[in-house]
Amino acid sequence: MAATPRFRDDASATPHPDGEPVTAPSDRKHPVDETLPPLKMFTSGLQHVAAMYAGVVAPPMIVGPAVGLSPEETAFLMGASLFTAGIATLLQTLGFWRIGARLPFVNGVSFAGVTPMVAIGRDRGHDGIAVIFGAIIVASLLGFVLAPYFCKLVRFFPPVVTGTVITLIGVSLLPVAFNWSQGGNATAHDYGSTTNITMAAVTLVIVLALRRLLRGFLQQIAILLGLIIGTLIAIPVGITDFGALKNADAVGFPTPFHFGAPQFEIAAIVSMSIVMLVCMTESTADMLALGKIVDRPADERTIEGGLRADTLGSAISPLFNGFMCSAFAQNIGLVAMTKVRSRFVVAAGGGILILLGLVPVAASVIALVPLPVLGGAGIVLFGSVAASGIQTLAGAALEKGENALIVAAAVGVGLIPIAAPDFYHAFPKDLLVVLDSGISTGCVVAIVLNLAFNHLGRTPDPEAGTAPGGHDPAKAMEVATH
Repeated sequence: MAATPRFRDDASATPHPDGEPVTAPSDRKHPVDETLPPLKMFTSGLQHVAAMYAGVVAPPMIVGPAVGLSPEETAFLMGASLFTAGIATLLQTLGFWRIGARLPFVNGVSFAGVTPMVAIGRDRGHDGIAVIFGAIIVASLLGFVLAPYFCKLVRFFPPVVTGTVITLIGVSLLPVAFNWSQGGNATAHDYGSTTNITMAAVTLVIVLALRRLLRGFLQQIAILLGLIIGTLIAIPVGITDFGALKNADAVGFPTPFHFGAPQFEIAAIVSMSIVMLVCMTESTADMLALGKIVDRPADERTIEGGLRADTLGSAISPLFNGFMCSAFAQNIGLVAMTKVRSRFVVAAGGGILILLGLVPVAASVIALVPLPVLGGAGIVLFGSVAASGIQTLAGAALEKGENALIVAAAVGVGLIPIAAPDFYHAFPKDLLVVLDSGISTGCVVAIVLNLAFNHLGRTPDPEAGTAPGGHDPAKAMEVATH
């Protein structure tokens, strides 16, 4: 058996009294803590930005018109969302004190909040935005306080649960790639056209070919190269929109409280607090998934720091006219595919996001990538996340106890919002925040069934995928997957 490489693992280092880890001398740093040459750092970070860009600007594109903002004000929201996503990403990757997971973890505007934000601010203009921002600030501060307690849920995420949730993350993201591949706007005349779908297929083939034919660093940035080549091909095809580039300002800063001071309404705060709990659940699952992929299992302290970064970033975001921030699962797929595990690469991506928020004309260059091109690459990215979940399930002892039944029920429930989007249409709107998230519902079902079948009334069996109190879930994951 091959010797285990000696990495310096800050996540498991002896803590210093002031909260910073103290690391013992070792042969070399863990890949998560390694820095790359400047060119590789920039291009790899840009690849992360390209993979997440559409997801960051989409929520303000939906919320802005819904509350009655003008196209110019909506564009301002988009720039602010890029800027605040960069701040949140730096908090996660670099961190300070006990804030930040210090993993290659990308943060951006959460889609989970779109529906309740539209309901809160519909047709209220600046007042609607101010109420949304006030609710986000309060919900985020509550989440920051809850983070040390919420992170203890990690003991309820053994391999049978994490594998299920990781698989659901990937599968839940695939419809996003399919929507992009069709054009992204279901009301457009060319939505689902043969041109759009062909461009997505061409980009998918290009990415796969580059991964197969290239070596070394060029292979690692195959997604970025595929997006560039796909965009160049899309220009003569006629699906590349240069309008944003022509109308973009050279410089712009997201003026604090541009839409007025935040307003606080109880109903809005309760609604966004529920969204925050959903985001914290999904972020916990994402950190566990990413920890496995980068070979640094996320323990309670890592998750606590990650949740604090999520919530602090979300609390700061409204100051600069941004929305609630949470983990971007699509970038986990990029890490899994490229094998570039450095958190400083993602930090470089965070710096690029801040720059894009300050220089709208630069942001518009990224926006040149047509959604069908992004969709073709997204199929590979999101499929990689699902594949990682399947790999985790392969080592989760599904032949023992009722583990296979746990996976079957959790995946089945988690797929409902994907396979039947209107399934819960008769339920109260407040419940839809949770029910419309297959990741959240599947996660809850997996946790509850794991407790029922593997904990209550019987002696826990680590090989059956349980992680009882006092047992290190990170080690349980490691045992089950090696």
